[in-house]
Amino acid sequence: MTMRSRMGRLGWVCAVVLAVCGNALATELPHKSSAKKTVSATHKASAKVHAKTSTQPSSGRTSLPLRSADPYLGSIVVDVATGQVLAENNADAKGFPASVIKLMDMMVIMDRVAAGQLSLSNQVTVTAESAKVGGTQVWLAPGEVFTVEELMYALMLQSANDAAMALAIGVAGSTDGFVELMNKKAAELGMTNTTFHSVHGLPPSAGKQGDTSTARDLSVLARALLSQHPEILKFTSTQVRSFREGEHQVVMRNHNHLLGTVTGCDGLKTGFISAGGFSLVATAERGGRRVIAVVLGSRDRKVRDARAAELLNKGFLALPPLPPPPPVVTVTTNLPVAALMTEEPPAEQPHAGWLKAAGIGLVAGIVILVVVSFIRKRSPRNDF
Repeated sequence: MTMRSRMGRLGWVCAVVLAVCGNALATELPHKSSAKKTVSATHKASAKVHAKTSTQPSSGRTSLPLRSADPYLGSIVVDVATGQVLAENNADAKGFPASVIKLMDMMVIMDRVAAGQLSLSNQVTVTAESAKVGGTQVWLAPGEVFTVEELMYALMLQSANDAAMALAIGVAGSTDGFVELMNKKAAELGMTNTTFHSVHGLPPSAGKQGDTSTARDLSVLARALLSQHPEILKFTSTQVRSFREGEHQVVMRNHNHLLGTVTGCDGLKTGFISAGGFSLVATAERGGRRVIAVVLGSRDRKVRDARAAELLNKGFLALPPLPPPPPVVTVTTNLPVAALMTEEPPAEQPHAGWLKAAGIGLVAGIVILVVVSFIRKRSPRNDF
């Protein structure tokens, strides 16, 4: 075979390889492009939009140092009733809790609902700022109106960043004002190693700092939320719910995979960013007792979920036994029966009087007969 023919065959092979690779690229790249168009033009599409999670920081955000570990950066288990720490491991290590900070969003909002300053039925108008936040969302459009309750479901199930922004602006007038409320509440609760810079937990924008907290501080927040506002469990325990009706409906699915798989689990919140890893604040109730387990900064989602489930079980096993019921106390007294009576004695029946008189008369008659008989026996007899 000549050199020219060999080169010709080699050229054909290269052409075939390039054609295959080009076809693969052609089928992959349009898919990514169309996905972006679907997100940006949600309200123009006719198909239903389903939940989608972005794991990459949006453009213009600051890269954070890595704060995660295997199996996790820190953990803690707490008895909700007493606040007793049942188990802990590196619980004061600072990490990036990501969307777990939305528990503080809920705390601030529920405080105002409890104080009568806000109602779950209040309506919130979506601003342009809320609509363009990015990350996980329900694709709010400027001018849309939703109730606080609807946005709370989006906040907890979908972990929607745009819902967090809309609620913050609706409650405090601005995200900066709401962040101030978050940090004020953290100080009140004694969360000394926590600082909030956002209302959603996304990586910070250029020149900003990331939200930081610890497993211990997050357990303090979760316990306060459950103790003061137990009604929030209706949001955190819901697994699937629709947001918005019609052609732009979003089917929200709770990111907490312990729901329905771990006995008694009914909350609370997951979180993830690349720098902070996977975090979870979980709670469960069994036999009328409740514990909280926090896993902060795991490098793997499945490991995070498995360890959180283990910690919940460990917490229930470590709960101290309930105190025995108080003994039954028997009260004794030497007081006469009449003094112990709390009610008036029953009234004497109408026929009781003549029965009593008849009895006395009968006795008296018998006594008289006996006396007369005795006297007659003692008196002398005369014979005639």
